[in-house]
Amino acid sequence: MGGEGQPQTQAAILSRAILSGQDIGEAIDAPRWLLGRTWGDETTALRLENRFDSDLVRDLERVGHRVVVMDEAYSDTMGHARMIVRDAAGSLLEAHDLRADGGAAVG
Repeated sequence: MGGEGQPQTQAAILSRAILSGQDIGEAIDAPRWLLGRTWGDETTALRLENRFDSDLVRDLERVGHRVVVMDEAYSDTMGHARMIVRDAAGSLLEAHDLRADGGAAVG
Protein backbone atom coordinates (compact mmCIF):
# COMPACT_ATOMS: atom_id res chain seq x y z
CA MET A 1 0.00 0.00 0.00
CA GLY A 2 1.21 3.48 -0.62
CA GLY A 3 1.42 4.41 -4.30
CA GLU A 4 3.60 7.52 -4.66
CA GLY A 5 4.06 7.60 -0.91
CA GLN A 6 5.50 4.11 -0.56
CA PRO A 7 9.09 4.95 -1.55
CA GLN A 8 8.92 8.20 0.46
CA THR A 9 7.81 6.34 3.60
CA GLN A 10 10.41 3.62 3.15
CA ALA A 11 13.18 6.17 2.61
CA ALA A 12 12.12 8.19 5.66
CA ILE A 13 11.96 5.17 7.96
CA LEU A 14 15.27 3.73 6.77
CA SER A 15 16.97 7.15 6.99
CA ARG A 16 15.73 7.64 10.53
CA ALA A 17 16.79 4.16 11.60
CA ILE A 18 20.12 3.89 9.78
CA LEU A 19 21.41 7.44 9.38
CA SER A 20 19.94 8.97 12.53
CA GLY A 21 20.20 5.86 14.70
CA GLN A 22 16.57 5.92 15.81
CA ASP A 23 15.03 2.80 17.28
CA ILE A 24 12.95 1.13 14.55
CA GLY A 25 9.76 1.71 16.53
CA GLU A 26 10.54 5.43 16.80
CA ALA A 27 11.40 5.59 13.10
CA ILE A 28 8.05 4.06 12.14
CA ASP A 29 6.13 6.15 14.67
CA ALA A 30 7.61 9.53 13.69
CA PRO A 31 5.41 12.03 11.83
CA ARG A 32 5.17 11.43 8.09
CA TRP A 33 4.79 13.48 4.97
CA LEU A 34 3.64 12.67 1.47
CA LEU A 35 4.42 14.68 -1.63
CA GLY A 36 2.27 13.75 -4.59
CA ARG A 37 -1.17 12.63 -5.62
CA THR A 38 -3.07 10.25 -3.37
CA TRP A 39 -6.25 8.25 -3.81
CA GLY A 40 -7.21 9.95 -7.07
CA ASP A 41 -6.47 13.48 -5.85
CA GLU A 42 -5.44 15.80 -8.69
CA THR A 43 -3.05 17.95 -6.65
CA THR A 44 0.54 17.33 -5.71
CA ALA A 45 0.40 19.10 -2.36
CA LEU A 46 2.79 18.27 0.45
CA ARG A 47 0.67 16.51 3.07
CA LEU A 48 1.90 16.46 6.66
CA GLU A 49 0.56 14.66 9.70
CA ASN A 50 -0.50 17.21 12.29
CA ARG A 51 2.37 16.34 14.66
CA PHE A 52 4.88 18.43 12.70
CA ASP A 53 5.97 21.69 14.33
CA SER A 54 3.93 24.67 13.10
CA ASP A 55 7.15 26.64 12.45
CA LEU A 56 8.24 23.95 9.99
CA VAL A 57 4.86 24.14 8.23
CA ARG A 58 5.22 27.93 7.89
CA ASP A 59 8.80 27.57 6.59
CA LEU A 60 7.69 25.05 3.96
CA GLU A 61 4.89 27.36 2.83
CA ARG A 62 7.29 30.31 2.77
CA VAL A 63 9.59 28.52 0.31
CA GLY A 64 6.69 27.73 -2.00
CA HIS A 65 5.21 24.37 -0.98
CA ARG A 66 1.45 23.95 -1.07
CA VAL A 67 1.08 22.33 2.37
CA VAL A 68 -1.94 20.41 3.62
CA VAL A 69 -1.83 19.50 7.31
CA MET A 70 -3.84 16.32 7.85
CA ASP A 71 -6.49 16.22 10.58
CA GLU A 72 -5.00 13.05 12.02
CA ALA A 73 -1.84 12.62 14.07
CA TYR A 74 -1.46 9.15 12.51
CA SER A 75 -3.00 9.35 9.05
CA ASP A 76 -3.89 6.24 7.06
CA THR A 77 -3.05 8.30 3.96
CA MET A 78 0.62 7.99 4.88
CA GLY A 79 0.62 4.23 4.43
CA HIS A 80 1.44 1.45 6.86
CA ALA A 81 4.78 0.02 7.93
CA ARG A 82 6.12 -3.04 9.68
CA MET A 83 9.76 -3.86 10.13
CA ILE A 84 11.90 -6.75 11.30
CA VAL A 85 15.66 -6.22 11.49
CA ARG A 86 18.62 -8.16 12.79
CA ASP A 87 20.80 -6.05 15.09
CA ALA A 88 24.60 -6.22 15.39
CA ALA A 89 24.33 -8.91 18.09
CA GLY A 90 22.18 -11.09 15.82
CA SER A 91 18.89 -10.52 17.64
CA LEU A 92 15.71 -9.90 15.67
CA LEU A 93 13.82 -6.69 16.48
CA GLU A 94 10.31 -5.89 15.34
CA ALA A 95 8.07 -2.84 15.16
CA HIS A 96 4.73 -2.03 13.59
CA ASP A 97 2.70 1.03 12.71
CA LEU A 98 -0.12 2.54 14.77
CA ARG A 99 -1.60 3.74 11.47
CA ALA A 100 -2.94 0.24 10.74
CA ASP A 101 -4.09 -3.01 12.28
CA GLY A 102 -1.67 -5.87 12.46
CA GLY A 103 1.87 -6.10 13.61
CA ALA A 104 5.28 -7.60 13.13
CA ALA A 105 6.44 -10.66 15.02
CA VAL A 106 9.62 -12.65 15.30
CA GLY A 107 9.55 -16.33 16.03
